[in-house]
Amino acid sequence: MSELINNSEKRKELLKHMILQIHAGENPDMVREQLIRLMSKIPYGEVVEVEQELISDGILTDQEVLQFCDLHTEALEGHIDQTGAQEIPAGHPVDVFQNENRELEKVIAVCNNIFAGLDQLENSEQVAEKMLELRHQFNQLMDVDKHYQRKENLLFPYLEKIGVTGPPKVMWGKHDEVRNMLKGAIEALSVDENVTPEEATAIRDMVLKPATEGIADMVMKEEEILFPMSMDKLTDADWFDIAKQTNEIGYCLYDPQEEWKPEGVDLLSQVKTEGPQIQLPSGSFTNEELTAMLNTLPIDMTFVDKNDKVKYFSQGAERIFQRNRAILNRDVRMCHPPSSVHIVDQIVDDFKSGRQDSAPFWIQMKGMFIHIEYFAMRNEKGEYLGTLEVSQNLTGKRALEGEQRILSYGEKGEQ
Repeated sequence: MSELINNSEKRKELLKHMILQIHAGENPDMVREQLIRLMSKIPYGEVVEVEQELISDGILTDQEVLQFCDLHTEALEGHIDQTGAQEIPAGHPVDVFQNENRELEKVIAVCNNIFAGLDQLENSEQVAEKMLELRHQFNQLMDVDKHYQRKENLLFPYLEKIGVTGPPKVMWGKHDEVRNMLKGAIEALSVDENVTPEEATAIRDMVLKPATEGIADMVMKEEEILFPMSMDKLTDADWFDIAKQTNEIGYCLYDPQEEWKPEGVDLLSQVKTEGPQIQLPSGSFTNEELTAMLNTLPIDMTFVDKNDKVKYFSQGAERIFQRNRAILNRDVRMCHPPSSVHIVDQIVDDFKSGRQDSAPFWIQMKGMFIHIEYFAMRNEKGEYLGTLEVSQNLTGKRALEGEQRILSYGEKGEQ
């Protein structure tokens, strides 16, 4: 078998044969046994090439590969050779994707623990508690949409430029399947009626577990096949273009801690702070000046656009409520616990309808008096543009008495 193991074309022909066996109805376990016996492992790049050739040669359609790709994965899992795969630098787009996958796996692990306990529930009250816990976890899993959007709109176009078209189409189709399963899971977990223990296990088996398993399967496809192949195929310049556009889509449950820059891009990285003026009706700023001004204001600000997506938050030295870039482009409802989502919905609905323009709250937290107010943002025509959340620590200001007319500097960082 040495001539087979060391001959790429023969390996690929054998893999094609095995994939076609699956399409003809062969059991994936039997195909896996053949794979182990004849090849043990197959290089990750050849898996992509075989899928591409099957589609390009008209042997299988995109839809046929999509229909059976889970069975292909089942047969190949654990037998894809990643020898020679490139190391991934910290902060690189692939490093970000992988860190997001680790966070997704943590949430899936929590879901699996809850799933396991559903068989022991005795009444609807216990079920309601577990369903609420699961809804919180699935709200987090909905964030995978941003992970998939970055693949679809940033990574796949670069692969298509170099002729890798089939596998991205198939993977995009799997993304849509996962999205639909997650949507179904959220709907199932939002039912207000009493759910019996028997109904809960049925929902778990038919709706919830397929969704978490779909995400987990995609993690395997990405990390064993897609990412190593993409690292081989794309240049640093390609990856840097991808990295620069990533913030526009946002992150999934993870905020990158390091910025990756390939050698020779130092000048490019400065353009964003030294570029053209941002012209407003009453004046202008550079990007650097405007960023510094917003971060200097003694308040926390978060902006949610008219489509209910979080688009911006200020980054002052001492934020009251911590934010990270993982929330960018996330539905604002997903950023709140299920118990308070109805309040968020009411505020947004009242702002959009024009019934209200602001909603103030104040709370005591860790010895501080915190004022929180939501404002409807509207254009000159009165059309709704979004909601601005403004939070401020008023502890020190509430204690002020008399007057201060003489210059006196406070301590740095003092509110």
